[in-house]
Amino acid sequence: MKKIIVILMLFLCGFSQIIVAQDKPVTPEKYTAHNKGKFFVYWGGNRDSFTRSDIRFTGDGYDFTLSNVQAVDKPKGWHVDYLNPARMTIPQTNFRFGYYITDHYNIAIGVDHMKYVMIADQILNINGTITGNPPFNGTYNNESISVTEDFLTFEHTDGLNYVHTEFSRVDDFSWLFKIRNTDKFQVNLTEGIGAGILFPKTNAKVMGNERHDDFHVSGYGVSAKVGLNLTFFKYFFLQAELKGGYINMPDIRTTKDPADRASQHFMFVERIIAFGGIFKV
Repeated sequence: MKKIIVILMLFLCGFSQIIVAQDKPVTPEKYTAHNKGKFFVYWGGNRDSFTRSDIRFTGDGYDFTLSNVQAVDKPKGWHVDYLNPARMTIPQTNFRFGYYITDHYNIAIGVDHMKYVMIADQILNINGTITGNPPFNGTYNNESISVTEDFLTFEHTDGLNYVHTEFSRVDDFSWLFKIRNTDKFQVNLTEGIGAGILFPKTNAKVMGNERHDDFHVSGYGVSAKVGLNLTFFKYFFLQAELKGGYINMPDIRTTKDPADRASQHFMFVERIIAFGGIFKV
C-alpha cells in the first residue's frame, strides 16, 4: 500500500508539472535575435577624399611623371538620380549584397562607385621626356608645369569603380540604449575588411589625343570599414560607414592607342550612407 501511495503521488506531481508547463505562455523568439541564414542588400551614396599621388603617363613619344597630383570627388548631393534606374550610375553610389554565415559574421559582394577628378590648372613638378607633341616637347627634370586643359585632363568619373568582396562582423548594441524590443528598433555596430579590383571608365585627354572611353580592369584595392547600423521593424535598415583603403592602378587606359597608359596609387576615405533590407529566403 505504501508503495502504491508513493507511486501515485509521483504520478500526480509529474502530471501537475505538465499542466503548469502547458499553461505557461511561450514567448516567441524575436526575428532580430539571430542573423545566421539571412540575406541583406543595400543601396546608397558616398563622399570621397584621396591622398595626393604621382601619376606616370607613357605612350608613343612621351614618358613623364607628374608629382603630388591632387584630386577631388564629384558629388551630386541628394538627388532623384539615386532612385532612377536609367540614371542611378551617374551619382557616387554604393551597392552591397551579402549573406550571414553566422549570427555575427557575413560575407558580401558589391561595388563602390566613386569619382576621382584631377583638379585643373595645378602647378606640379614634372619629370621625363616628351617628343612629337609640340608645344610640350622637352626633357623635364623636376620642373614646374601648369597642368592646363590643353595639356592634360584626367578623371575616373564613370567612375572609380571598386568591385570587391567584404567580410564583416556585426554586434547588437541595443542593450546599451536600454532597447528591449529589437524587432521594432535595433542598434548594431559593424566592422569589416575587403579586397577587389578597380574597373574604372577613365576620362583622360593627354596633349590633345582622343580619349579612351571604355571600362578597363586597371588594378586592385584593399579596404577596412566601421559602421553603425540602425534596423527598423525587423526588415529595414539605415547604415552609415566610414571606410578607408589603398588603391593601386598600374594599367590605366588613357587614349585610343593601346600603347598609351597611366599608372598611380593612392589612399582613399569614403563616407557612406545607405538604405537596405535584411530577410530570410
